This record gives sequence, C-alpha cells and structure tokens, in this order.
Amino acid sequence: MAEGRRERADAARNRRAILKATERLLAEHPPEQVSVERIAAAAGVGKGTVFHRFGSRAGLMRELMLERAHALHEAVTDGPPPLGPGAPPSQRLLAFLDAVVDVVGRNKGLLAALGQAATAPRDAQEDSREQHSVYGFWHGHISALIAEERPDLDAELLAHILLGALQNGPIVRLLGQGGTRRLAVSLRLLVTRMLEG
Repeated sequence: MAEGRRERADAARNRRAILKATERLLAEHPPEQVSVERIAAAAGVGKGTVFHRFGSRAGLMRELMLERAHALHEAVTDGPPPLGPGAPPSQRLLAFLDAVVDVVGRNKGLLAALGQAATAPRDAQEDSREQHSVYGFWHGHISALIAEERPDLDAELLAHILLGALQNGPIVRLLGQGGTRRLAVSLRLLVTRMLEG
C-alpha cells in the first residue's frame, strides 16, 4: 500500500517536473528545438517516462496548454471579481481578455507547438476535440458577457472575431517580439468602444 502511494507521488512529481521543464524550454527556445529528449533531460527523467505519461510530444503540449486553460477556467468560475463572478459584464470581459492575452503571450511557443502537433494525422482528431473544449469555453464566456452587456450585438460572431485575432500571423509575431502589453491595451480599447456603441 505504501509502495503504491510512493509510486503515485513519484508519478505526480515527474508530471510536474516535465510540465515545468517544457514550459521553461518553450519560453527560451523555438518550439522545433524543444524535443522530448531535451525535455526529459531538463526534467531529470527518462525519455520513456515522458512517453509513458503523455503518449507523445503532441500529448505533452496539449496537456500543458490544457493546464493553463484550466487555471483560467477556475479563475473565471470561482475566482474573485472582476475575472470571477460579481463584477459588471463589461469589467469581466475586459479582465478575461487581459487574462487570455496573458496566457497566449506567456505561451507563444506552446501555441506554436500545438499548431505543429495538430498537423500530425494520428493526433489530429484528439487535438481537435481538446482544442475545441478550450476554445468553446473561451468563446462561450466572451459571447455571454457581450450579450449581457449589449444584447443588440451579434455576440457569437464578435467572440469568434476577438479570439480569431489572437491566432492571426502578425499578432503571433507581435507576441513573439514581446508585444503582449501592446496587444492587451489595443484589445481593451477596441472592446470598450464596441461596448459603448
């Protein structure tokens, strides 16, 4: 029994070490230079441990992005305002967009790696489902807040436009050059004007 608990503790520790090493390497290097071998070495585990836990490099990248998205999800549903419940919809929308830009800005390499992983035929269907779950929550939250604040607007389409802007080539390059703050300020201005009508 104690041995089983130790194995589970080791597995949890290895998972955290692998995710932390992956995030650090993606912040320091282009995604194509972040191999499973390099991640395993940085995490202090064997390459087989990475494959056993995540299945593939694509699986590891998905897990890391989903963890970031899950933390944002928890902040939105259970955190303090303005990101969490209790603030007016316009304030919640601006706070959420700031948070999304922060996640995207801090995880540029991760998003690029996910994009590369999505081209792998074996993982394409699974990638699509998981990415849709993140996108679906982000889109649903944005569109609900827009609709609450401005029921006269096409909230569903506007939410797609706002999220689509974050995947635009020039925006991704801007983030790669450290322009996260510039993007956040411009997006806030755009959304504020939209809500003011």
